[in-house]
Amino acid sequence: MTVAPAKGAGLGGLAAAPVRQLAPYVIGKPIGELQRELGVDDVIKLASNENPLGPSPRAIAAMQQSLADIWLYPDGNGHELKQALALHHGVLPSQVTLGNGSNDLLVMLAEAFLTPATSAVYSQHAFAIYGIVVQATGARAKITPAYPEGHAMQMGHDLTAMLAAIDDSTRVVFIANPNNPTGTWNTTAQIRQFLQAVPPTVIVALDEAYFEYSRRVDCPDGTALLQAHPNLVVLRTFSKAHALAGVRVGYGLSHPEVADMLNRVRQPFNVTIPALAGAEAAIGDAQQVHSAIRLVEDGLQQLQAALPQLGIRLYPTAGNFVLADVGSGSAIYERLLRQGVIVRPVAGYGLPHCVRITIGTAAQNDRLIQSLATAMQGKQDS
Repeated sequence: MTVAPAKGAGLGGLAAAPVRQLAPYVIGKPIGELQRELGVDDVIKLASNENPLGPSPRAIAAMQQSLADIWLYPDGNGHELKQALALHHGVLPSQVTLGNGSNDLLVMLAEAFLTPATSAVYSQHAFAIYGIVVQATGARAKITPAYPEGHAMQMGHDLTAMLAAIDDSTRVVFIANPNNPTGTWNTTAQIRQFLQAVPPTVIVALDEAYFEYSRRVDCPDGTALLQAHPNLVVLRTFSKAHALAGVRVGYGLSHPEVADMLNRVRQPFNVTIPALAGAEAAIGDAQQVHSAIRLVEDGLQQLQAALPQLGIRLYPTAGNFVLADVGSGSAIYERLLRQGVIVRPVAGYGLPHCVRITIGTAAQNDRLIQSLATAMQGKQDS
């Protein structure tokens, strides 16, 4: 049977119906874009949870050396990086799947396990990419309410509600731990209890993009749970603490049978030669990660001391960012842009009163605080 394209939609009508209905992911405003739009030269970006310290010197050296080989295709299997990750995490190389950032793994999971006849579960306020990859497959999204105001982990994933939403059609559950943009997290006991209760026919994608920063709270290491739960997939990235966001490399750890399915839909050569080299070198530099963690701990104290004095509520966070209630996220965002400070409005996550702020260097945090003082004063005067 031939299915006619949507009428009156032009060439876009040829696309699959779920794709036509998608709203594209909105990225944090690039520095160059702000410079072009407003003519602001001195810009700091605290919008995309990047690590301002930059990558490990080892990673930079490895990437520079790898440039001699960029006329070649990368190792499509990423053998050396897989071996290094397997050794680092105490798993088999056959349990590792490499991605063009961890977002790539989210796409693979959806393509491998979701169809229009299935469903996926994720929480309100969860990372926006979950909804995009689910909708692109035509699967049904089952979005559960987050913890309400007054709860100790307000806006966090209510795992009891997520468990109740699972039915016979459910194939994947997405859990961000910690979650972006709220900074909320689920404890070790909560995650263990959830995994024990989830049917073995449901894949649990535990997204740990901010894992390194979550060590200051009771946020579990999902890799320690892999052996007991074959349906668990743990996602990690080199974009955050390792500061390799620009070369795009992430990975998934799972049961070999799950990894085999992911590798069947994985695009060939999806991780570049510089990314493979930089990531492998970054694994061995614990000092670089320690420095990133210390920067965030110091910066968080800096913001927690100053922002409440401006009438700004900060929510608890286990990431390298804070969710800040500024009254009107869009208004404060625009005022900060005119001062050359880029943060992230989060109205698209159902949080119009908030902005998400990446924790930067001490100097960047100082400038943010000063700019927020001006922006919040403008709010009072308007």
